[in-house]
Amino acid sequence: MSELVCPLAHVEEVFSTAAGKVYQCSRKNCFWLEYNNETTSFSVSDFLKFKKRMDSIDVERMINDTTRSSDFEIVMPFRTERCFILAVEDVLHLRELLDGAKFMMELNSVIRTCLQVSPFAVLA
Repeated sequence: MSELVCPLAHVEEVFSTAAGKVYQCSRKNCFWLEYNNETTSFSVSDFLKFKKRMDSIDVERMINDTTRSSDFEIVMPFRTERCFILAVEDVLHLRELLDGAKFMMELNSVIRTCLQVSPFAVLA
C-alpha cells in the first residue's frame, strides 16, 4: 500500500483481485482503492458514488462504437485528485474489484447484525 496511508491507521483488506485491492481504514472511516499502481482515498459515500458511476459506463457502446472517442472512458471521482482513463478491459477489472468490495461490505454488515443477539433471546 502507498505511503499516503496514515501510519497510525488501522487498515484492513476488504477485497482484492489481480487488478487491485480495496482497504478499509477504521481510524479515518474511509476506503482506499489501490489500482494501476496508485492509491486513492474515498469516504464511504464517495466510494459508493464512484462504484455507481463505474456501473453506469456503457461497455457495450464502447465496444460497438467505432469512433476513437469511445475507446476510453474518463472518470474523475468526486473529492479526489485522481483521474481514471479507462479502456474497456480497465472498466471491467475495476467493476469486478468494486463489486467484490461492496459485496464484502454488505456481508460484513449482515454478519454483524446476526451476531448482535439479545441476552434475553439466549436465555429463552
